[in-house]
Amino acid sequence: MNTRPVDEPARLSVSMIGPLVVRRDGIALGAHLGGPKPRQILEILLLRRGAPVSKDVLIELLWGDRAPKEARSTLESYVSVLRRHLQPARGKSGPLRTTTGGYLIDISLVDLDLARFDSLLRCAQRAEPAVAYPLVVEALALATGPLLGDELRPSWAAEERTRHADDVTAARVLAAESALAIGAHADAADWANQALMDDPLHEGAWTALIVALERSGQCAEGLRAYDRCRQRFDSELGCEPSSALRAAHARLLNATAAGQGELSYAVSALLVLNDQLVRSAEPDFDAEPLEARIGEAVRQAGDVLTAFLRRATQAA
Repeated sequence: MNTRPVDEPARLSVSMIGPLVVRRDGIALGAHLGGPKPRQILEILLLRRGAPVSKDVLIELLWGDRAPKEARSTLESYVSVLRRHLQPARGKSGPLRTTTGGYLIDISLVDLDLARFDSLLRCAQRAEPAVAYPLVVEALALATGPLLGDELRPSWAAEERTRHADDVTAARVLAAESALAIGAHADAADWANQALMDDPLHEGAWTALIVALERSGQCAEGLRAYDRCRQRFDSELGCEPSSALRAAHARLLNATAAGQGELSYAVSALLVLNDQLVRSAEPDFDAEPLEARIGEAVRQAGDVLTAFLRRATQAA
């Protein structure tokens, strides 16, 4: 039952993540809100979070270079239609306000899921992991679909949808990193995998995933994940994973070898070769020529591999 005082403006609850849903005092309104253009006016004003939007800007966003001759009067009629849906019998008194040369939404009268998502994410980004994790999980619970899922054509909607999708990916990476920091390794791997579905080249997500697998003892899975990361970076970016990822890879190799007896010698050889090659390729004008240094690195690694093969053959 609505107990709002008669003189108090109606309060709106709006979901923009996914299809648009508007409730006035808890009662769901029709999704059309008087038609596509009135609905889009509401969406544009909501995206501005209480900032006024001029009539000229609204006309540009609604029609682009195809604005009708009577665009201003048509816009005003659309606003009147929208008001009848949002604040019936109250005229200009309600969430949809008139300003000098334009309109705004009184955000104090609107509960907006997008505003809640952004607020939670900002708080999580400034907090320590133990505090950040529940905040960012709460934010992600709101991210149930693409922003403005009903508006597939307008360019302004596509731009906002892309921006929000980037924020959701950042939130998933933050959730993975926060979970990792508090020891929730399974959660960290899950959030990292979700972030990688959004952006397969996100190095932070790959790092969180591989370290989570390492710390949960899933070394083989961690090595497979690193290999997928390395191949994707090589084919699409033409570069190697970061030093943090390579360090995690080396730890996974050592951990795998530690439980495999003689395999540790082969792993050691690979690590020695990698380390020597990296150092040999670094500029050093006082050292011997680069080709000679790389040859020496390969020789040293070959000695280790030869020792491993000899021991393996004798054991066989």
